[in-house]
Amino acid sequence: MQNRSVVGWEAVDHILSSRKKISHKGENGKVLVVGGSKDYVGAVALAGLAALRAGCDIVVIAAPEKAAWAINAMSPDLITKKIDCEYFTSKNANEILRIAKDFDVVLIGNGISLRSKDFVRKIVKKIKKPLVIDADGIKSISFKDVKNAVITPHPKELEMLLRNSGKEKLIKIKDHKLLIRKLQDIVGNNVLLVKGRVDMIISKNNIAFNHTGNEGMTKGGTGDVLAGICAGFLAQSKDPFKSAAAAAWINGHVGDLLYKRKHGPIFLASDMIEELKRLIK
Repeated sequence: MQNRSVVGWEAVDHILSSRKKISHKGENGKVLVVGGSKDYVGAVALAGLAALRAGCDIVVIAAPEKAAWAINAMSPDLITKKIDCEYFTSKNANEILRIAKDFDVVLIGNGISLRSKDFVRKIVKKIKKPLVIDADGIKSISFKDVKNAVITPHPKELEMLLRNSGKEKLIKIKDHKLLIRKLQDIVGNNVLLVKGRVDMIISKNNIAFNHTGNEGMTKGGTGDVLAGICAGFLAQSKDPFKSAAAAAWINGHVGDLLYKRKHGPIFLASDMIEELKRLIK
């Protein structure tokens, strides 16, 4: 049986209210963010900060060495693992797999560059932890490469994922209901969070729709914030579908609040991190 729902604040509250009043550092989730490159530093920092704002206890960013030093300068709240490279390659995979053993969730793809495609594919095939896969990470994989993951594509990234998976015919489907059914047939034990005017959260047995968000959220970095929130929620809840649905709602709701406050689509992804703090408080 398929369960269909529309997402609201209760999805977020369900995750945050489960936190114990007496707990120790690390009990509320540890996230490893793997990303960044010589060219892209901000994306992975935004994702890491969003995961922290979503309530998890610890975020560590594994990034190429120069990018990691830049991230340290951006925020004292982010711990970094400095990897000896400019772009991740397959030879870095074993080091990341060792680091990942100490974390509840691994987020991969933000700012990582398509030059790291082989590295991403190797990681997602071998890792034993729940995953959130975003940005160039999505463009590097197929459905058969990955399990136990939340995958967060916008429509163009979804097209590339379908091509990589040998499912090009699905790209031509215009009927949304039929497309959702087809995606449910191939998603396996993963969750798709398809970003759009109405976000679609799709698993094998569940479908949810999120109506928050606005045209200002085409701004670069807003997707990195969404991926970070999703990873932070997943580290706490251990429920991929509920985490994806809650992340979609609160990310869009924050964007809507900023749209009103800024009188239009002039807000930045970094503004969303600050607004997220106010909203959850």
